[in-house]
Amino acid sequence: MHNKAERLKKVSAVRRADAAPELAHRVPPGQTVTDRFPILHEGDVPRYDLSSWSLRVFGEVEEERSFSFEELLALPQTKTLCDIHCVTRWSKLDTEWEGVKFTDLLPLLGAKPDAKYVMIHADEDYDTNLPLEDLQREDVLLAHHFDGQPLTDKHGWPLRLIVPHLYFWKSAKWITGIEFMKEDREGFWERNGFHNYADPFKEQRFSSDEYVMPEDEWTKKEFD
Repeated sequence: MHNKAERLKKVSAVRRADAAPELAHRVPPGQTVTDRFPILHEGDVPRYDLSSWSLRVFGEVEEERSFSFEELLALPQTKTLCDIHCVTRWSKLDTEWEGVKFTDLLPLLGAKPDAKYVMIHADEDYDTNLPLEDLQREDVLLAHHFDGQPLTDKHGWPLRLIVPHLYFWKSAKWITGIEFMKEDREGFWERNGFHNYADPFKEQRFSSDEYVMPEDEWTKKEFD
């Protein structure tokens, strides 16, 4: 993944993509709308035995704990319809996800009052950081279904985070841990030159203006 980060920082942009006028207010600058679902990941796709899979909650919490997949399914389940925006310049509109709202899970996690940030941990040594405040938006999910079907392995089965208002690298696949933190700490892509917050409408792709993202980066990937 480190090699990919270096490559993405060095490529040149082709041109700024434009959305149809009726969609312009929903599509961030520099994005291209697609009906397909690009698959972007590095390394092997993990596969799980749900009898041994768990979601660990640790860090600035009153007591560390883990949730089995069955325990998460026993919580209130929510469907949400949202637009998603990848830093590689594609946007997919009206995507439907189902899972547990972070706000429904949060009261069970025992976060300490001074926990202001969260690190989401995932397989393949991946992590990504977010302000706790952002995770408390009503459309943020720990999702296990997409478009009415269980997530495929390549899209993050059994559980992925969905944070629609930020670039999609913040919506980590294959999540295995939620770490509460007093202070912010950079995750994988953030340590490798990507923006720490990642607002797509502000084009917060990189931490430095010297880096650019090519318009057609996403077209070279696999699709569903």
